[in-house]
Amino acid sequence: MTSRQMALCGVLSALAVTALLLCGLMPAATFCGPLLAMAALLPVLEECGPKAAGTAYAAAALLGLLLTADREAALVYLFFGWYPVLRPRIAVISSQGRRILTKLAVCSGTAFLLYGLAMGALGLPPDLGGPGLNAVLLLLGNAVFLMMDFALARLTVLWRRKLRRQFFRGD
Repeated sequence: MTSRQMALCGVLSALAVTALLLCGLMPAATFCGPLLAMAALLPVLEECGPKAAGTAYAAAALLGLLLTADREAALVYLFFGWYPVLRPRIAVISSQGRRILTKLAVCSGTAFLLYGLAMGALGLPPDLGGPGLNAVLLLLGNAVFLMMDFALARLTVLWRRKLRRQFFRGD
């Protein structure tokens, strides 16, 4: 890894942690902050590869857990922040239906794991709010996840076509 790539990873990891820290200022940002943190690490994935992006994600997630006032945002990033590294592997699935089903399975499985662990740690009953409300929340969460996936795809294209030239003019 070159020194330029190392610096890019460090600066963008710090930007991802900053996005998580800002969640503590605005409670409505609990789910926006992790998305911004994921977007901040897209250039690391594009320029340095999945191994460096995974390492940058792990560093940002750990620092987010240690420093962030909004624990839920830090946990959402911990559980969902690795998804941009997985996206290119899902993109090679030839069938669009299978790609969408894979994305929904990733979202649902991760959400069950995250909120199952959180509810278990807090000692809350699993049917809090009733099965109808939980199903609606899961459906809404999957819809937001698909919108997030679309946004990450558009941001990746934006990085490749326009922003990369702005940051790396000598290449």
